[in-house]
Amino acid sequence: MLQTSSIEEKLRSVVGPRNLRAATTADVVSGVQPQFVAEPDDEQKLAAVLSCSNEAGIAVIPRGGGTKLDWGNPAKKAELILSTARLNRILEHAWADLTVTVQAGCTLQCLQGTLAQHGQRLAFDGLWPERATIGGVLSTNDSGTSRLRFGALRDLIIGVTLALPSGTLASSGGKVVKNVAGYDLPKLATGALGTLGVITRAVFRLHPLPGSIRTFSFAVANFEAMQEMVLAIQDSKLAHTALQIRRGSGGRPCADILFEATEAGLSGQELQLRKLLGSTGAEQSSESIWNARQNLWSSAGKAVIAKVGVLPAEIAKTMRALEGISNTQSLQWQIAAQATGIATLRLEGEPARLSTAVRQLRAEVEGRGGSLVLLRRPGELDSIDAWGNPGDAVSLMRAVKHQLDPKGTLNPGRFVGGI
Repeated sequence: MLQTSSIEEKLRSVVGPRNLRAATTADVVSGVQPQFVAEPDDEQKLAAVLSCSNEAGIAVIPRGGGTKLDWGNPAKKAELILSTARLNRILEHAWADLTVTVQAGCTLQCLQGTLAQHGQRLAFDGLWPERATIGGVLSTNDSGTSRLRFGALRDLIIGVTLALPSGTLASSGGKVVKNVAGYDLPKLATGALGTLGVITRAVFRLHPLPGSIRTFSFAVANFEAMQEMVLAIQDSKLAHTALQIRRGSGGRPCADILFEATEAGLSGQELQLRKLLGSTGAEQSSESIWNARQNLWSSAGKAVIAKVGVLPAEIAKTMRALEGISNTQSLQWQIAAQATGIATLRLEGEPARLSTAVRQLRAEVEGRGGSLVLLRRPGELDSIDAWGNPGDAVSLMRAVKHQLDPKGTLNPGRFVGGI
């Protein structure tokens, strides 16, 4: 255990007595019990807490809404939870310029509600929007079906401020305060799992809210027919916002397509879609169908949740391999895949069979140039690396980590290659 008295005194002097508390069992991160939870109320204090921790050799786990703390590998150490809960304000909504500056602890739902008052949105559909924070979704690079039309978070973020372990507040991109030469911080911080710095604020480009929306769903006999239909839709002149594929054990492959336009525009899109689908047909469906990805997390049981990424042309072959492996291991499975080739997969069954299936499926996916990342898994599978083969980029990742966090203070061990 750390000699906590002097460290606690330093931290308390920075954040104030009300904003530092002893950690409880509710603050456990992947089985590791932290000692303190700090909740600074401005980014200067957050940077100061991080600097004190870095000097004292304390491992720091940044936390927003806590919805994705178990993503990645278990942290090697977790002595201080650094919460952004009090950094929850929308600092500037430049609605005429279609930009917004928001603190990291603001929830996605709160941000979208404020933007909607001016008929605008952050064109992003993340998991658990009522609890997930801006800093959290950026750090994990969460991505939903709207990615097809509007791009990933890396395409929507135009500026970011990071608190570095040295205590520096470094900004890059829009609304620049201080630049770090040589680094594109918005893109670097997105998906880094909080291992390079703690995001304190971000600047995003916005899009108008749609006039009207309409969703259609259709089913086909097999994976190959679905692959052919999805590619045909992608190659057509349809102006769709999202396109997802759903499949579960024993069911037929289904697809959902979302259009956003005026009522007249939607009628035209529907006519084109029906001509393209021909005898397959399509039924108008509820907007709730776009919760398919989040629904994979809801049921209980021993389950693996994984993010699978393959080329769009490899979706059918990957699903066929998944079906074969799951049947061999007697597992139940469900998948919600985007037309971009990114999918969320749920596998459920006995841990030993899950372990075998994960290893076999990862080998299959990586053999096709894709990736399989474990987002959630039973404790019996902790020995399996969450990230898989890191590829040639891992040496560069380690070099960047060493440059920004040389002592390994932030989220040690959680990222690719044990970073």
